Amino acid sequence: MRTVKATAAAVTAVLGAGAAAVAAGRFASHAALKAPPGCPLPTEPRLTVHGTAAGQISLTRDLAALRPGRYGLARDGSHAVVGPVLQGASPTADTVVRRLEAVTHGSFQRGDKAWLTPNVYVGNPRTALGLAYEDVDIIGELGPLPAWFVPAARETWVITVHGLGTTRELALNVMEFLNRHHFPVLAPAYRGDVGAPRSPDGLSHLGETEWRDLDAAIRHAVRQGARQVVLHGWSTGATMALRASERSGLRDYISGLVLDSPVLDWETTLRALASARHTPSALLPLAVRAAQGRTGLYGDHVADAPPSDGLRVPALLLHGPDDAVAPWRLSRRLAESRPDTVALHTVAHAPHGAMWNADPKGYEEALRRFLTPLM
Repeated sequence: MRTVKATAAAVTAVLGAGAAAVAAGRFASHAALKAPPGCPLPTEPRLTVHGTAAGQISLTRDLAALRPGRYGLARDGSHAVVGPVLQGASPTADTVVRRLEAVTHGSFQRGDKAWLTPNVYVGNPRTALGLAYEDVDIIGELGPLPAWFVPAARETWVITVHGLGTTRELALNVMEFLNRHHFPVLAPAYRGDVGAPRSPDGLSHLGETEWRDLDAAIRHAVRQGARQVVLHGWSTGATMALRASERSGLRDYISGLVLDSPVLDWETTLRALASARHTPSALLPLAVRAAQGRTGLYGDHVADAPPSDGLRVPALLLHGPDDAVAPWRLSRRLAESRPDTVALHTVAHAPHGAMWNADPKGYEEALRRFLTPLM
């Protein structure tokens, strides 16, 4: 009897540990599958505000705070625009002073916790940039998808798609440039975004199902007179652009792809986000299996294999080695495997999805060179 009880206790303990591990893996997978739009990714550090002065803001000294370029600075209920580091302006060794260009809304006080975001602008094309635009509804398979349409003279439209941790406001970073070069711009929300239908399971599929909403945006553009479209995606939005170029029934209208920080290996991205949530390394395989079980993500996916075979149109890759979410090596490998089709513009010291922020002039020049033959 004692042996039976001991065996039963051991089995119960093993089952309990197994259930706990499965639950932990499921929770760890939330970092990617339940990343709310507009909220910081777990890879983004919180920075303490040490003070503000005329045109300046002092932040905790951190690699993030030292990034080159122009970013949004956000905390709950507040947003500001910060420019480059002001060399020699920091009064202490543990702080960094950046140019404070504007406080868009709210306020930043000493002791506040904030984070840098690629979303420099908030609002809509008119309030943020002074551009005339229309609010339109795109008919998607799950229901209407709100979108901004900025009209212009060309018959080639640019359709922009944001990715992890951002909203369609991210497109405002390049919208003024695109408008200056007379490209109509369509910036849709997609499933899971504010104002858009919820995904049936409430999860992000990292572009694998969301691309159908981009397909709906392509149909809308063609119905409204677009002769061809360029898809400009960030992060999982870039993944959506790749899927649409391979699978859309209207793929012949797609003349080019702009892929900023593309997620080319979802497992690596999920592991990176789960690790940033301090998930023990032993549980990371469980997080991957949990994601597969919950979403059916890429059952036939081969790790580290870039999708070069299905690439039918010219593509501009904008990526850099400091991306902690989507590995740059895969973008580099994709560019090397298709030098006839893919151009790689490397951006140093830029976090995920923020290649424009780190080097706006270089980004826009690469974009101009790529788009000129497609006009």
